Amino acid sequence: MKRRDFLRSAGAASAVLAFPQAGRLLGRGTSADGWRTFEVMTHVEVLKPSGTTRIWVPAALVSETPYQKTLANSFAAAGGKARLVERAADSLGIIAAEFRAGVQPIVTVTSRIATRNYAVDLSVVPPLPRERGSGGEDLAHFLRPTKLLPTGGIVKSTADEITHGATIDVDKARAIYEWIVDKTFRNPKTRGCGLGDIRFMLETGDLGGKCADLNALYVGLARAAGLPARDVYGLRVAKSQLGYQSLGASSEKVTKSQHCRAEVYLDGYGWVPVDPADVRKVVLEEPPGNRPLDDGLVQQARARLFGSWEMNWMAYNFGHDVALPGSKREPVPFFMYPQAETADGSVDSLDPDNFKYEISAREIL
Repeated sequence: MKRRDFLRSAGAASAVLAFPQAGRLLGRGTSADGWRTFEVMTHVEVLKPSGTTRIWVPAALVSETPYQKTLANSFAAAGGKARLVERAADSLGIIAAEFRAGVQPIVTVTSRIATRNYAVDLSVVPPLPRERGSGGEDLAHFLRPTKLLPTGGIVKSTADEITHGATIDVDKARAIYEWIVDKTFRNPKTRGCGLGDIRFMLETGDLGGKCADLNALYVGLARAAGLPARDVYGLRVAKSQLGYQSLGASSEKVTKSQHCRAEVYLDGYGWVPVDPADVRKVVLEEPPGNRPLDDGLVQQARARLFGSWEMNWMAYNFGHDVALPGSKREPVPFFMYPQAETADGSVDSLDPDNFKYEISAREIL
């Protein structure tokens, strides 16, 4: 079988496995055209304020995509001042709040979104391939290097090695995806969702981490191979309806359910969803755990997650090197967790003794 024919067959398998028995996926809030509506509330409090305190909370995507429509981003900051700051290139919305000394810093952000499962059928060759950027996208923005996603040096040489012999976008994108699934692993000891320092990962050979590491590696390698790609930072908001315990929220309390995905832009197809990090999550965490790569459920996830996403998840933004409005600190590598700063400096967003936040999500009619 020729490589191109193999890729078409694999793409067809992905489309078939993406959403089996789709008619049975309709939940209580699902419309006839597949859209589900969720309300996500983030409550943030700085427990040890000092002087002027600032809090930043990610808002849901401020632009519309085929998989998500943001219906509202509302917020409250009693005794303080708050505003929504947008960065259109990354569909980034930041709720920025400021509190003077003596005021207890508390912010509540409520996002209402509609999502629907999304798949791109890569088994069909488009009759008229679109030129890059024909849809008005600034694709150069998603080819640029960032602080933790360089596109030269070892990243470029690794991308060239992985994609050697591939001549079209979809072949290159799939080769990188398969390499990530084969070579990386999910490290349960990684703090939060990881950092995404891909040069460090490649130079040290330590290819373990979590979603912000593994999917950042995909994005960096794709960009180095000449494919526009972007991390999509977000949050799991509901259980999986496709049979994966590890790929969904376990309850309406989703405080620790942050998850980063990735998209790659392929000629003729546009933006294509991928998620190699979640394949490695199925390997490690799907009961009974530590499944081999040739396990049936892992193989199903591997096929499905090149070209489709189950949208029990809310997207925040595509941002890297995010400068927080009014902050004295360096830009953060990405913006998926609430952030805070007092007169004593930055507050660790993963430190519950100084920074308290709770996120809840519910599906609504």
